[in-house]
Amino acid sequence: MGMIQEFMDFLKEYKVVALAIAFIIAAAATTLVSSFANNIIMPLIAPLMGSVDWKTAVMQIGPFKFTYGQFLADLINFIIIAFVVFMLAKMVLKEDKVTKK
Repeated sequence: MGMIQEFMDFLKEYKVVALAIAFIIAAAATTLVSSFANNIIMPLIAPLMGSVDWKTAVMQIGPFKFTYGQFLADLINFIIIAFVVFMLAKMVLKEDKVTKK
């Protein structure tokens, strides 16, 4: 068996192509969720933060400056992505309750 055939068998056995496709789709979904959070959700939250430009929202405690605007946007991105992954896993696994195995 030649090296190329072994490599092709490796790709098929470990489903590397499917994994690559899933990675590309996940990257695109991450961009979409980031845009949703930055352009739809954060402008609604910005007035609550006391800043019109949420990216520059800063809290100063003594000599320390905490720029929490971007962190809050990233946290919202993470929560949305985690929820979407949970829903996809639930649909794919077709289980009523996702349990530890």
